Amino acid sequence: MVGSQSSLREANRARVVDTVKHHGGLTQVELAAATGLSQATVSTIVKELVAAELVEVRNTVRSGRRAQLVTLAHRVGLVAGVLVGTRHLTVAIADVSHEVLAEQVLPLPAEHRADTSLDRAALLVVDLLERVGSELPEVLGIGLGLPAPVDASSGQVTVRGILRGWDGVPVAQVLSKRLARPVFVDNDANLGALAESTVGAARDVHDALYVRAGHGVGAGIVLGGRVHRGVAGTAGEIGHVQVDPAGHICSCGSRGCLDTVVGDRALLEPLRSSHGSLTLRDVVRLANDDDPGCREIVADAGTVIGGVVAGLATSLNPERVVVGGVLAQTGEVFLGPLREALRRRTMLNQVTPLEVVPAALGVRAELEGALALALQSTDLLERPDDVQARVMTGKGSQ
Repeated sequence: MVGSQSSLREANRARVVDTVKHHGGLTQVELAAATGLSQATVSTIVKELVAAELVEVRNTVRSGRRAQLVTLAHRVGLVAGVLVGTRHLTVAIADVSHEVLAEQVLPLPAEHRADTSLDRAALLVVDLLERVGSELPEVLGIGLGLPAPVDASSGQVTVRGILRGWDGVPVAQVLSKRLARPVFVDNDANLGALAESTVGAARDVHDALYVRAGHGVGAGIVLGGRVHRGVAGTAGEIGHVQVDPAGHICSCGSRGCLDTVVGDRALLEPLRSSHGSLTLRDVVRLANDDDPGCREIVADAGTVIGGVVAGLATSLNPERVVVGGVLAQTGEVFLGPLREALRRRTMLNQVTPLEVVPAALGVRAELEGALALALQSTDLLERPDDVQARVMTGKGSQ
């Protein structure tokens, strides 16, 4: 009986900590509602966690009344986020309240390989920790995003050819060995979905789609408040839905995928004769400056992407579509045609009409998601030596 009571108490403590991690900060009344525990139980647990220096409590105001806001203690530790792009590597160090303390972006060569890019990521993590006066043992975990489908259990890219030089590499294990910290790997669009559903534009809905439109196109699926990845991490890979049966060969080996029609190369090529050599960010800037050619290219991309997203939305019936990535920085130039394509091609729901909104976190959604993944995947009630043992045995990924 005593053992069962102790297990229940530990389970309730873990539930409170996980809820605070997920939401960033809640009042004790909100914690009780979110966990299903009584306010008296929550109050007792919070006092224990404060004594253990896992959470902090400060006064706040809710609905005109004073309340106690519970957040994770800053001294608990740090998390790192690593975002690998096609041509850039971004690394950030944040505390457990998601405040970014240091961040840096490095360029990557075309078709960069896993070994050299992970070496650079490891060196950059250590460098940023030195800048903020911290060391590796203070890092609770590292979240890493890749522009390819990923098997979360092994941290490997699951489709050959999409991210050349990374096939067959146990990414989480490799970076864990370099830094001796737990590493958690996911697809970048899934990380955007995680961030937007946790602290962004989809935090108040249970079912949502996150669409990232930039150098490539991907989607993250949130069902019942949780990111849905599929059996091998390929859920939401809309960039590899065929839209042109006679089109170009895609990196995945298929012909005429969405990425071959609205990826950065496909968008830039029609502008070469009239505008010269541009980057995708140049196109976005010019579109926002009312350049007619660039606005036409961006609007056409919105229509095509909206048509593919419509198929996913018809199947899943989400309440909201959140749109991020660099193309979304053009606002209604891109969102308007995407929204109209969805309206034409999905069943009109009279009960809860489908909303299309820009990402609240903008182009930072994926990086914020990497930080959130690191925090949410780490058991703050675990002893430090338990975490270290899990890293050294290669079990640092989930």
